[in-house]
Amino acid sequence: MSATIDWHARAAALSVTGSAFIDGRYVQARSGKTFDCINPATGKTLAQIAACDAEDVDHAVAAARRAFDSGVWSRMAPRERKKRLAAFADLIAANTEELALLETLDMGKPIRDSLAVDLPLSAQCIDWYAEAIDKLYDEIAPTAPTAVSLIRREPLGVVAAVVPWNFPLLMAAWKLGPILAAGNSVILKPAEQSPLTAIKLGELAAAAGIPDGVFNVLPGFGETAGRALGLHMDVDAVAFTGSTEVGKYFLQYSGQSNMKRVGLECGGKSPNIILADAPDLDAAATAAAWGIFYNQGEVCNAGSRLIVERSVKDEVVEKVIAVGGAIKVGDPLDPATEMGAMVDSRQTERVMDYIDKGKAEGATLRLGGRRIASDGCFIEATLFDDVTGGMTIAREEIFGPVLATIAADDVDDAIRIGNDTSYGLAAAVWTRDLNTAFKASSALRAGVVWVNCFDHGDISSPFGGFKQSGFGRDKSLHALEKYTELKATWIHLGR
Repeated sequence: MSATIDWHARAAALSVTGSAFIDGRYVQARSGKTFDCINPATGKTLAQIAACDAEDVDHAVAAARRAFDSGVWSRMAPRERKKRLAAFADLIAANTEELALLETLDMGKPIRDSLAVDLPLSAQCIDWYAEAIDKLYDEIAPTAPTAVSLIRREPLGVVAAVVPWNFPLLMAAWKLGPILAAGNSVILKPAEQSPLTAIKLGELAAAAGIPDGVFNVLPGFGETAGRALGLHMDVDAVAFTGSTEVGKYFLQYSGQSNMKRVGLECGGKSPNIILADAPDLDAAATAAAWGIFYNQGEVCNAGSRLIVERSVKDEVVEKVIAVGGAIKVGDPLDPATEMGAMVDSRQTERVMDYIDKGKAEGATLRLGGRRIASDGCFIEATLFDDVTGGMTIAREEIFGPVLATIAADDVDDAIRIGNDTSYGLAAAVWTRDLNTAFKASSALRAGVVWVNCFDHGDISSPFGGFKQSGFGRDKSLHALEKYTELKATWIHLGR
């Protein structure tokens, strides 16, 4: 269907809302300040966005707290909350084309990906948590006959969801689904680079019957709105996806304020290990290429370190170069485009700086490495070979389409290299040997380990990291643990 749509005409006719959504209505920032939302593919301004700050945070938190304390959502019957959250999912699905267009214009990803990946997975996520609401049981502890101990999960209260710019809608859905399913009120703070789909969600949430004050959207900058949420004494939890650097700020804010709960899904430098006995080197190489070049490499669990057993390394690298070199980079609104624009000029310059460091430190540039001349923020798919573990491109998260290839002597050496990082979000190993697969998956210090595939998953499977990739899990029933509090009620029955 997307191939028959004139997306440029759609974009020209699009009406974009840049307001905050607080207490059931769209409002401007109380200061009256705005900032430009820029299309990274063209450099043109899409909309003026409300630049919310501490005063707006106070307004949103007060609305969220009133709604929570009133019980209009927190004490609503699970079956009724389920119906409204399911209606929210249906409205997201019904507005797929508009939301996909907003997502692509806002952060530069190909329209084909927004339509085929981001939108269906976002609607599915909300719907999955809606279906879970009336199927979750509390517990009774095994006590003596003289007492009954009830163990219940209760909503936390007011939760701030601070989401990144690489998957703006999908990362919001990963937070919103369990937050709302658990009965909390939420304040969604989108990244300043990509606020448009989050703002649109306010309208859809209201139309689905989610009560005023339960769902709020606060666009603004991290150092103002984000910081104010982190320090607010009446925010009960912050759920954050983004860089490790910013994640550490939220830990500090928690200690400086009310010890609010913090859930963090932060950076990654994921090792993708291909051993000589991989069942299909062509499949492994194709997955390795898309594991780093998909979404312009702006993926927290991107397989940015390709660790290959030495005996097949050259063969695998040639195959990855063939796949990466054939990827079509260009206009995100062209349905044939496979890799779009970087999110903004700042990120583009950051990635190009890492490419320069790779060259300077002695890595061999085998593919790409250049910024594509245009008015937008485009970088070629890039591959460095002969990378060693001490090089900057092997240690720091680049968040762009840059692959570092490292040779390993055997599986033990590959695991050692894979674990030689401060991150631990994801990893992969390709082998036909079941014992090797179990050994590697157990030894790799990562929250998700894929065997003979890369970046596979489902809403029913948890996602999150070890080490400085954060803690807590998105997706699955385990995500509800971040947004609920256990309460034990001990009832003494007498003798």
